[in-house]
Amino acid sequence: MTSVTLPPPPAPFLPQRGERYRLVAPNTPAAPRVTRDFVGTLLRTTGHPGLVDDARLCVSEVVSNAYRHTSSARIRVDVTVNRRQVMVYVTDDAPGLLPKPGAEPHAEGGRGLVIVESLTDRWGTTTRGGRVRTAKTVWFVLVERAPDRW
Repeated sequence: MTSVTLPPPPAPFLPQRGERYRLVAPNTPAAPRVTRDFVGTLLRTTGHPGLVDDARLCVSEVVSNAYRHTSSARIRVDVTVNRRQVMVYVTDDAPGLLPKPGAEPHAEGGRGLVIVESLTDRWGTTTRGGRVRTAKTVWFVLVERAPDRW
């Protein structure tokens, strides 16, 4: 099997302190489920059970988009976890157009990034490769909220 090495996910304005984890999955129909389970297990294990459902849904939507809309051989999911927040980066090696949220009201698809936008504290896209793009990343941040005190 050929090894693919990409530079770390770009997002210089996001805090990068914390534990880092990576999963590289083949771009197959199983990729959304595999990455969803990876992120869910990771967040439960690292003490973020309150973020599990939103993170699982968001990573599933982003990976599904990469599967449906790219010919990338692999999808890489990088997760940085710290005490307050979780940062997830989904990278594919298809440097096509950057995704944008929005769906027609009666369309059968196109709601994935609308869901990501509604559930996350921040999200965005980046590309790598200078003048010739070589990869794109969709990233999102979920913040652990302090419990309400009455």
